[in-house]
Amino acid sequence: MIARILAIAGTEARIALRNRWVLMATLIMTLFALALTFAGSAPTGALGVDLLTVAVASMTTLSVYLAPLLALMISFDSIAGEAERGSLALLLSYPVSRAELLLGKFLAHLGALAFAMTIGFGAAGAITAAMGGASPESLIALFRLIVTSVILGAAFLAIGYALSALAGSATAAAGLAAGGWLILVVLYDLGLLGAVVLDSGGVFTQRVFPWLMTANPADAFRLWNFAASDSVALASGMAGAAKGLPFWAAPLSLLLWPVAALALARLAFARVEP
Repeated sequence: MIARILAIAGTEARIALRNRWVLMATLIMTLFALALTFAGSAPTGALGVDLLTVAVASMTTLSVYLAPLLALMISFDSIAGEAERGSLALLLSYPVSRAELLLGKFLAHLGALAFAMTIGFGAAGAITAAMGGASPESLIALFRLIVTSVILGAAFLAIGYALSALAGSATAAAGLAAGGWLILVVLYDLGLLGAVVLDSGGVFTQRVFPWLMTANPADAFRLWNFAASDSVALASGMAGAAKGLPFWAAPLSLLLWPVAALALARLAFARVEP
């Protein structure tokens, strides 16, 4: 079983390299991370924190938007596209189960995302450290950002597979992926913000709102990074929201999302006719 999963992962990794997905994702992450690092140097004196702390806060916001988008761009075509092109029937004619095929794709795509995020954020951290603007706490925050960004990417990869399996075509899968990103990353927070404004500091704001934030993988990622570091939370302006929940709530939510989404993708994949 493991050998078959690794064989599929190797094939998918070669396809990603051939299609320049790894190169493009790495360039995007590196350019944005470096831009935010230099752009974030201005407020360090006013906040009383080092350059990397401010950069990590900025890169956390970047990763909330960019990691899900890259993950969905990689995964939306994985099932619907292969079924449309006829290659899915060929793959399933081999002695490999659908779960093994899904896990192989997941490992390859997650490896591509992890490489892009490590190089992108790592380059920003290395340059900042060379400039003398990094503390041990900020370096730990950078490492945590890379790890949690990979987990966030894993969640949206699995969501992408589920949407791809539910879609009838690659075009429909692309539309569902775009809609899923818009709902989970943008509209969800706008809806919560509107509810908080209407509630005017009532029970919803104090009791329900923090837990609804942890229910979303993008918000759980943001809260995990901000709650783990007082300096990053201060630089981001989310110190209050980060401290309003138990320490385990955001990490547990973010870790459960890839597992739950992969299970949903497997159920949806079982109904796809090759």
